[in-house]
Amino acid sequence: MPGAQAKRSVLVVIPTLNEAGSIAEVIHSLDEDPPADAAVSIVVVDGGSTDGTVERVRRLAKVRRDLTLLANPSRIQSAGINLAARSAGRGVDVLIRCDAHAAYPRGYVRRLLETLDRTGADAVVVAMDSIGGSVAASSCLQRAVAWVSDTALGSGGSAHRGGRRSGFVDHGHHAAFRMASFLGCGGYDETFTHNEDAELDCRQRGLGGRIYLDADIRVGYYPRATFDGLEQQYFRYGYGRSRTARRHPGSIRARQLAVPMHFAVSLLALALVPKWPALLAWPLLYVAALAFGSLQAAWRHRSACGLLAGPAAGVMHLSWAAGFFACLVSVRERAWRSAVSVP
Repeated sequence: MPGAQAKRSVLVVIPTLNEAGSIAEVIHSLDEDPPADAAVSIVVVDGGSTDGTVERVRRLAKVRRDLTLLANPSRIQSAGINLAARSAGRGVDVLIRCDAHAAYPRGYVRRLLETLDRTGADAVVVAMDSIGGSVAASSCLQRAVAWVSDTALGSGGSAHRGGRRSGFVDHGHHAAFRMASFLGCGGYDETFTHNEDAELDCRQRGLGGRIYLDADIRVGYYPRATFDGLEQQYFRYGYGRSRTARRHPGSIRARQLAVPMHFAVSLLALALVPKWPALLAWPLLYVAALAFGSLQAAWRHRSACGLLAGPAAGVMHLSWAAGFFACLVSVRERAWRSAVSVP
């Protein structure tokens, strides 16, 4: 039609690794209440799934012209998203990142675009709520992890973990980028397996970009269902945060620094207990806080599964601290400097 305005182009990227049980549902959920003023395409970048994820996406792609599958030989999410942006991002206005192990609200893509337009931000981040799934579909530990993750005991009061206040922020759960901004700051650092999102946020802000948290757009996240999986996940979180903190001095928050510092003080206190028994009070107070968290979760949710909330939080804290210190002693990191001057 003469004079008709061209639709803007939106690229949704979903990195996967063994997500056969959820990938189809995630893709279908993004179709609900789509934006009327945008042409949306979806790229699944798979890091070598062996559980049937690739086959499921291929079947969907046969009946959907908007869906493409890419192989991600590097396997990690940061590399997969960069690959999709380079391969399919030409002429694209907005890049949206979605995780396959999550639940998205109706109209997710449309609402992100509306927030970008309303705020003029370079990137929109969203709130993330840990969910344990149904009783039949999740383990007792998974529900306990979900219940404690978004509390002060679990996440220390992070704005995008259970928070309800929208506004410009330093960091949040990644959702939408203006493609020019994403590519302009170099995309994700592919040497990061975890915390690549916070590191990218630091570079974006260092180059003058603005990040807006829309707390009304909330993503549901399914936590790990075993202590082993939880330990590995949080070790990597702490490892990545250690790199980010040194690459971008001043980016680490007191609530994050408190975790490794607490365990350092606890180890020192335990070592000195034979000489000064009163020092045992420090680790005992921590154990008491975990016990209180367990009882509180069990009472609030009327479930004995809540008794695992304290042990889960303890594993999260200890693993995060161990990863932080392991990276501190094994990886050298230089402070980032912008190659361009920002007015």
